[in-house]
Amino acid sequence: MLSPEILQKYNSPAPRYTSYPTVPLWENTLQSESWEDLVKKAFQHFGMEEGISIYIHLPFCESLCTYCGCNKRITRNMDVKAPYIEALLTEWKKYIELFDEKPKIAGIHLGGGTPTFFDPANLHDLISSILKDSEQMPNVEFSFEGHPNNTTFAHLKTLNDLGFDRVSYGIQDFDEQVQTAIHRIQPFEKVKYATDSARILGYTSINYDLIYGLPHQTLESLTDTFRKVQSLRPDRIAFYSYAHLPSAFPSQRSFEKFLPTEKEKRALYETGKALLLEMGYEEVGMDHFALPNDPLYIAKLDGNLHRNFMGYTTLPSKILIGLGASSISDIYYAYAQNEKVIEKYQSEVLKDNWTIQKGHELSDLDIQVRGIILDLICKQQAEIPIEIWEEFTETQIWNLKEMEWDGLISIETTNLSMSDEGMSFIRNICAQIDLRLAANQSKKELFSKTI
Repeated sequence: MLSPEILQKYNSPAPRYTSYPTVPLWENTLQSESWEDLVKKAFQHFGMEEGISIYIHLPFCESLCTYCGCNKRITRNMDVKAPYIEALLTEWKKYIELFDEKPKIAGIHLGGGTPTFFDPANLHDLISSILKDSEQMPNVEFSFEGHPNNTTFAHLKTLNDLGFDRVSYGIQDFDEQVQTAIHRIQPFEKVKYATDSARILGYTSINYDLIYGLPHQTLESLTDTFRKVQSLRPDRIAFYSYAHLPSAFPSQRSFEKFLPTEKEKRALYETGKALLLEMGYEEVGMDHFALPNDPLYIAKLDGNLHRNFMGYTTLPSKILIGLGASSISDIYYAYAQNEKVIEKYQSEVLKDNWTIQKGHELSDLDIQVRGIILDLICKQQAEIPIEIWEEFTETQIWNLKEMEWDGLISIETTNLSMSDEGMSFIRNICAQIDLRLAANQSKKELFSKTI
């Protein structure tokens, strides 16, 4: 059990490191022409051997979950579906034109928003059109995010027929008072039905997203949520810290006065983690837990765990193509994020334009530091070359030494490894390796606190 002093000391803002550099620290000098050249280069170097992954952002939701920080559009207008899918497929064809050969798909993930806002027929048309223009890698993984309230048996069946065998349900919390405050009412029976339906159809991996630090959460209500989760026993659990950023997401102000204190939130985290371990889950890494026989945990043990904008993954692909409004692509040499405004995204794509709103071409130093951070996040240890140590500021070196004194890490010559206690502070440790953040400390407050 971590001491209250250590928890308080390191509960500071830090990135979640789904990329390096993190999005607020991108240089934003990427041009459409250089993006095309870099996509071709990445495909030539990695595409045929490792395949490519595709993330498809489906941003529509019928109602607003007030805690949510995702890019979404709240609407009950069903007429938005067809034009958006047309734009997605048009954007995909632009990528197809850049590839030398028919691409091999390593994975597809549908995120949102609420992907199950779309009818099963819509999703069938979308995915079948993408698969028609591609081949599949032997160990391909297809997954989607489902809202238990509107994920029907038909959704699950249609996607399963297309090769999907992984689903992630956004549970957050089962307590009725908490659900009311965050405007995400989903009875236990709905979650059970969605979970049982997926298992009946043969889905091999079911993930639940849970959040600590929500309004009205108590140790008792969190424990009750975990007991309900235990009865359904999903294969994976993501246990996230609620990120309170009302300046960016004004809807969060609606429950601000009901949030737990920092001390209470730390207790929620410690209790939740202890319950997960008691329930037989193993810690994979930052925020993520899995059953011992789950491929994600096995990948960690084997040293084959990876991380990208979708979080932890077993997929080795260095190319992640993001389709849709606000979607982010990672092609190893560069990142690019699409236009966030749906209408503008659709309009530009249908004019045969790239819709890059911001981007970053990685320097050789960026690539080196990214590799170190990914090793820390996925393997809990990394070799840091002397030339990188020489780039660290005095503050970074002092902070790393202090983390070693506090028992979070150990440093032997150029090797840095995390202790079990340090696992709770992966974000803080990576932040001390982050050269871009060290040079832009004023942007640190853009990130949520680590606990």
